[in-house]
Amino acid sequence: MSVQAGVWCLDGRPVDTEFLDRMSAILAERGPDGNQREVHGSIGFLYRPFHTTPESRLESQPHTFGHGKLMMWDGRLDNRGQLISELGLLMRADRTDLEIVAAAFEKWGTRSFKKLIGDWALTVWDPAEKSVFLARDYSAVRNLYYYGTRESVMWCTELSAIVLLSGIQFTVDDEYIAGFLIAHPDADLTPYREVRAVPPGSYVKIHQGRVTAHPYWKFEPQKLIKYKSDADYEHHYLYLFQQAIRRRLRSDCPILAELSGGLDSSSIVCVADGILQKEGLRTPRLDTFSYYDINEPAGDDFFYLTKIEEKRGRKGLHLDTSKFDAPYCLEYPRFAPIPLPDRPDDMKTAQEQMFREGGYRVGLSGTGGDEINGMASDPRVMMGDLIAQFRLGEFAKQLKAWSLYMKRPWIHLFLQTCRLFFPISLQSKMTKHARPEPWFDPKFVRQYRMAERKLGGIQKRWFRLPSMQDWDITLATLARQMGEHRPSILEMTYPYLDRDLVDFLTSVPQDQFLRPGERRSLMRRALANILPSEVRLRKTKAGAARCHIVLIEKNWNMLQNVFASPMIGRRGYVNPAKYRKALEEMKSGNMSIDFVDFMRAMTLEFWLRDMARSELVTSPPLEATEPKMNLAHSPA
Repeated sequence: MSVQAGVWCLDGRPVDTEFLDRMSAILAERGPDGNQREVHGSIGFLYRPFHTTPESRLESQPHTFGHGKLMMWDGRLDNRGQLISELGLLMRADRTDLEIVAAAFEKWGTRSFKKLIGDWALTVWDPAEKSVFLARDYSAVRNLYYYGTRESVMWCTELSAIVLLSGIQFTVDDEYIAGFLIAHPDADLTPYREVRAVPPGSYVKIHQGRVTAHPYWKFEPQKLIKYKSDADYEHHYLYLFQQAIRRRLRSDCPILAELSGGLDSSSIVCVADGILQKEGLRTPRLDTFSYYDINEPAGDDFFYLTKIEEKRGRKGLHLDTSKFDAPYCLEYPRFAPIPLPDRPDDMKTAQEQMFREGGYRVGLSGTGGDEINGMASDPRVMMGDLIAQFRLGEFAKQLKAWSLYMKRPWIHLFLQTCRLFFPISLQSKMTKHARPEPWFDPKFVRQYRMAERKLGGIQKRWFRLPSMQDWDITLATLARQMGEHRPSILEMTYPYLDRDLVDFLTSVPQDQFLRPGERRSLMRRALANILPSEVRLRKTKAGAARCHIVLIEKNWNMLQNVFASPMIGRRGYVNPAKYRKALEEMKSGNMSIDFVDFMRAMTLEFWLRDMARSELVTSPPLEATEPKMNLAHSPA
């Protein structure tokens, strides 16, 4: 979670070192372990470290290597041993990730990016070529943003520094807003049309005043893995899952694991405990942290998380959100670069105090577990594969089994399976859950194809099986989700997004994930002797509908005033009258509304108002008058 930033004056002016100082002051909280900068005439670099491993404390950044090249690295390199072997480097226990990555770039250039497994973002300055390279990991766990004019370009791992120091009014990017309102925006977008993020699995090259994006990684189906027995799949899964967690336990600071009581977070905690007990890693200790609302009618998390605590023999850190006035703030008490709500100050203070008192710097999150382990697996996708492979006898057998289990006519399932082969534009018109809520503005819905976005928004590749199309959408959706996550005072890590684990899971047969009456089959079988049975066999998932209704009731008078003339209506995102009607229905407890989309629209309204007050965005939206660098991504 170290911070890197830079400025390049394309017109040849020397870098203003006071500008770098102002940027450093904004970023100080994110990188508290130092303040290192380097200026070479018209280009300057800033690095603020946040140390989490013994090796990182030995790094000096910006790092000079090769023939005057310069690198800044924020990340965790998971395949250190493999790269050291391929590079022929002298093996040393204290060799830093930065040294290994720099040696890889020196040998392979931009082709090295595909070889880097882990969570990372980096900057490379090549003075001989007069080019800057900005690169990011395949799943967008680490951020890297850039903004440019014809005179200069700046980049930073924190969006807030670019927005606050640019000195201009930005234009709200409606394409980002469309993605934000319906699920998650594309990972290369920001709320500001003039600022972009490096796309996941790509590098951006800045050369001769042009910015071009080049993918170094994209999902390509591997050869299907076919083992003789379920046990072989289970052993392989457990090996890779343990490896994914072990990689994220490489820390000389205490680690804090999120624990909700769900299958994903519980599995990480139990497997991590086993690794620490058997292997004696450097990690000082692993503790757990749990959010819950004891008054939530649809919430049963507390029962299950206590089962994990009983297995561990110790209680974790708890935060009962019902003791606070609201789960999050509607208004923005401080600047927020993206329209995600913040927690109330008293809740945030209580949480951060726990984190600091425990000395935690690294967090383990179960995000991605549902998607990667097949919670959302669809039997129609599995049957679509059988049709595409002309395995019609097996298809008929599965169609009958699923028809009986789901209690649906087989002809309905057959037609729904056939729908998978239609273009996404046609699927969006035939699929009920793809229809955006009626309070969205119809013109906005059509212009940004919001129905297609609900289905993943990825055009089909006709030569791929339906399951591979589904994986394509899943991985793109996870990258969007990562690109949108709220900054934390911890360096958050995500074992389920480990690239080796993902490569394996995208290569196993669909019936390993989904069987009649059994979702996430492979994971549950592999962890049979590790998880408490109550958690392993859990079928429920906690809801949070009550807290949203309570929030609306407590702020009803203010909401009536705000939505009498909402900015999201004036900007053409929603129909104000229909949104107000939905607001009244939500207050009365009508949960037939998609409350996630609904609350995102409400959050966006307050964010737009805050941005307008601070005059950081144009209102109403106008075309920017300042000549801009060509930020369009051209293909490699």
